[in-house]
Order: sequence, then structure tokens, then C-alpha cells
Amino acid sequence: MIGPSLVQFLIALIIAAVLWLLIFGLKVVNFWWGMMIASGLLSLWAIIWAGEDRKRLFEFRSIYIIWGVGSAAILYIVFWIGEAVSTRIFGFASSQIDSIYANKAQINPWILATLLLFWIGPAEEIFWRGMGQYQLSKWFGPNVGWIMGAFVYAAVHLWAANFILFMAALIGGLYWGWLYKRFGSLWPGIISHALWDLVVFLILPLK
Repeated sequence: MIGPSLVQFLIALIIAAVLWLLIFGLKVVNFWWGMMIASGLLSLWAIIWAGEDRKRLFEFRSIYIIWGVGSAAILYIVFWIGEAVSTRIFGFASSQIDSIYANKAQINPWILATLLLFWIGPAEEIFWRGMGQYQLSKWFGPNVGWIMGAFVYAAVHLWAANFILFMAALIGGLYWGWLYKRFGSLWPGIISHALWDLVVFLILPLK
């Protein structure tokens, strides 16, 4: 018999896939406002769904700040190298990266900075790691759940028909997923994701 947690999990993934289709594929809304609404609704669902596990998911220690900042810096270097390599190997990489950055024109940079740092990055971690990877790890174990969670996170980005974006989401999903697997708290990934978003889009963009 299918349990309520499985039903809720599948419904959440279907809703996420539809929202990402509207934002990345059909582009029916402003990209950043769409991401704010979608990630906010999904993270709220994840927080409510977490129930008694909420305290553990949001356990905070000061060392998480160091891990979050340091891991964001390391991931930026990984993507800086990846951009240099991919644009030399794949002829389409440069135009696909340009299309990702083109979304910046849809919103004031100060508003974008606020959304990335305090809303979109944290909300994505709460949903994709706090609900997605968490539940998959309960069913399949921490290692398989980590890998599956990263692929599910990357899969919803396929709507954009952008290979570079898919690989970026996969690498990010594996990276932030490892932080969650390592600490059992969402805070290292939240800090890392939010800071990385801010740096890669606004402070030191790759293109």
C-alpha cells in the first residue's frame, strides 16, 4: 500500500516539475519572480511536511558559516574552471551560458541580489535537500538518496533544453547534497547556495 509520505513526495515532485516547466521551458512568467514564488511555495510545503524533523533539519552551529562560505568559494572555482573547459570543448557552451545570464536583464540587480541571497537559494535547499534528498535517503539510504536527489534536482532543469544548465544543476545538487549528507543540517547548504548564487550571477559572473 502506498503510504502518505510517498504520495505527498510524488505530488511535490510533480508540482515542482510543472513549475519549472512554466519558468524554464514555457517562460510564461518573469524568471526571477517565478522562481521566488515557486521556490517559496515548495519550501513552505517542505517545512510543514518535515514535522518533528524540522528541528534537526534546521539545527545551526557556528561552524556551518565557515563550511558554507568556504564551500561556496570552492564551488565557484569549480565552475570557473568548468566554464573555461566547456567553452573550449563544446561549441554550444558559450551561447548556452549566455542564455542563462540573459535572465539577469529581467530584474533590477539589487532586487536580484536580495532574492538570491535571502530567498531563492535558501528555499531551493529547503525543498530539494530538506524534502527531496531527505525522503529519498530514508527509503534508499544516504548515499543512494544523495545521488538520486541530485539527479532529480537536475532533471527538472531539462525543461530549459540547456545542457550546460543541466550539468550545472547536477554538479550543484551533488555538492550541496553532500553538505546535507555530511552534516544532517540544511544550514551549510543554504549558506553555500545563497552565496554562490550571489557571486556567480552578480559579483563575479563567469561571463
